[in-house]
Amino acid sequence: MEWRTNTLDTCEFDYIIVGAGSAGCVVANRLSEGGKFTVALLESGGSDARFWVKVPLGYGVNVSNPDVNWGYRTEPDEGLNARSISWPRGRLIGGSSSINAMTYIRGLAQDFNDWSQAGATGWHWDNVRAVFDRLETHSELSPMGRTTRGNGPVWVSDLSDRMMPFSRTFLDASRDAGHTVIPDLNADGVDGIGYYRSTVRRGFRWSSADAFLRPAKRRANLRIIRNADVTRLTVEGGKVTGATFAQGKKPSHITARKEVILCAGAINSPKLLQLSGIGPAALLKSHGIPVVRDLAQVGQGLQDHLAIAYQFGSTKPTLNSQLGGTLGKLLMGAKYLLTRKGPLSVPVNQVGGFVRSDPDNRLPDMQVYFNPASYEVTPSGKAALDRTPGFQISAQPCRPTSRGRIEITSSDPQVAPSIQPNSLSTEEDQSAAIQAGKVLQRFAAADSLKAVTSQAKAPDLMALDDDDLLADFQQRASTVYHPTCTCRMGRDDQTSVLDARLRVHGVAGVRVVDASAFPNITSGNTNAPTMMLAMRAADLILEDAS
Repeated sequence: MEWRTNTLDTCEFDYIIVGAGSAGCVVANRLSEGGKFTVALLESGGSDARFWVKVPLGYGVNVSNPDVNWGYRTEPDEGLNARSISWPRGRLIGGSSSINAMTYIRGLAQDFNDWSQAGATGWHWDNVRAVFDRLETHSELSPMGRTTRGNGPVWVSDLSDRMMPFSRTFLDASRDAGHTVIPDLNADGVDGIGYYRSTVRRGFRWSSADAFLRPAKRRANLRIIRNADVTRLTVEGGKVTGATFAQGKKPSHITARKEVILCAGAINSPKLLQLSGIGPAALLKSHGIPVVRDLAQVGQGLQDHLAIAYQFGSTKPTLNSQLGGTLGKLLMGAKYLLTRKGPLSVPVNQVGGFVRSDPDNRLPDMQVYFNPASYEVTPSGKAALDRTPGFQISAQPCRPTSRGRIEITSSDPQVAPSIQPNSLSTEEDQSAAIQAGKVLQRFAAADSLKAVTSQAKAPDLMALDDDDLLADFQQRASTVYHPTCTCRMGRDDQTSVLDARLRVHGVAGVRVVDASAFPNITSGNTNAPTMMLAMRAADLILEDAS
């Protein structure tokens, strides 16, 4: 899909949105509805009209493609044996929703009640559940065929009929391990294991751009400006009045009559605030940036999910059997091109859900992912499938307590910020890392999974004790690409960046609407709650405008 902008001949708009990602596409659609307001949407990247962006199994290609992501890396992370880890972030229309693994998980009800208790008034579960309902159309399987439920723009599909038959083994193993198998992982108040729902429609990825920007892109009051690197926000008299950006070497400036809305993500939104003089005073002064507002929490509070994975050989066919060799790739590629079916039409995460590492835990504390494939990750970040059948089981602690930070390292907007995750810096998180390994040991020991396992790929999960599990987590665990909380909502400017209406404390004319606004990370994948947040944020913006 090629995005063509309209010809609004103006440098002044009611609203300027920075970032056409998971959140920005939602906000652009909602604010341009009805034609009352003019809206400019600035995106640093280019078009999402790319084959591997649209193909669901193309996820492994996208995360290592520098043409569609920012290519960020963390600082050496002491808690992960001083490793520097790749943090892909989408740099194209659709943002990270155009390169993610397409898993659609609302999260647990308690996640959002915790937001409210942290000072984000109005963001409790009963409120946000209604927003999720507005977002979604569910494509479900039934004995009568495929049916739909809901009327929202985000397509949430049950693709279990297209998944590898091997994935049913994961469900059997879940029962063996004492977990409940459930039909819908997004059902209220339910934890258990099931087939993941995916943002896929008719065999194609269904990104936030597909759901929200495609219907809006030809509106006369919306201008979409691609390849526009926003360098700073302009501030006059304590109010943000616009933004400067560059297309190539050409600098430009646009003015916002009402507000600038940052939807640039958990890394770039705090970076832009800091470059614009809004952030910790000492940091800004160290780079020669005049302080507009000393706001200590900008860039602080970073949270992310870490996962550990173990792989095994299989005695039964898996994706490796279909895609491990050249001939198989050609055959399955042809099947996809002709029918939009086959393994290329399904994301890599097929089965998983929320479990309790201890049955006495009040809430689920682990998310698990089961993939019917084994592979090696090349130095460039690409996944190279094994030629023989295999599978992977993976677990992430849901609610880490460690918090890191994002900080600019220069006043030059082209210089990447410092990403310091501060992983496993609390005893709680170190204990959770061990529990993640133990949860996977119980799955690997389940009769149904043992019956199809030929051997363990190194390291052998079942040979590890508690100390080994922690050491292996520190050595091999990696991000699940869920950075959040760096401009979080809260009660005041001492403990947060935003109020509950997503306005920056003490600075008029600017809001932050993306995953950086989360008061705490949700238990599961963050794409669905980010779109939900943007939908409700648009409600608040329109209320304030009236």
